[in-house]
Amino acid sequence: MSHYKTFETERLVLKPTTEEDAKFVFELFNTPKWIQNIGDRNIGSVEMAKEYILNKMQPQLKRLGYSNYTIIRKIDQVKIGACGLYDREGLDGIDIGFAFLPEYEGKGYAFEAAHKLVTVAFNEFGIKTISAITAKNNVSSQRLLGKLGLELTGTTKLPNDISELLLYKIEK
Repeated sequence: MSHYKTFETERLVLKPTTEEDAKFVFELFNTPKWIQNIGDRNIGSVEMAKEYILNKMQPQLKRLGYSNYTIIRKIDQVKIGACGLYDREGLDGIDIGFAFLPEYEGKGYAFEAAHKLVTVAFNEFGIKTISAITAKNNVSSQRLLGKLGLELTGTTKLPNDISELLLYKIEK
């Protein structure tokens, strides 16, 4: 897996998520905000997190060269969040998403990581349209998407989901 590119910003390293991140993924996926804003993935153990990485994240990485990235803070090598580009069923374009452990929110890390991914999506991966979806009550996410240059284009529903989500887009 190591031949997939890792990206850096001033404070962060964005590394493709691998099974060695299972403990971190287990922790992140079970934070209250993840469950509220992204959805409960029913990851009840580190072993289940490893399966999720192998079955849900790695296949897209192999197919497209990008997927979910574990965000590591350079200063102390701590895994603080995740950011990724997802080929999501029911959405046009590639979806950008991000989530951080609660203690690392509000420090500009999400913008720094997501801004880097938007840049490489357009310049290295040849992606033409980036979409994002967010819950109507997730104001911090909406603010971040606006700051990244994505514009609100309407609402959408994902397959097998009843909740209406805000849909954002940016085109190269």
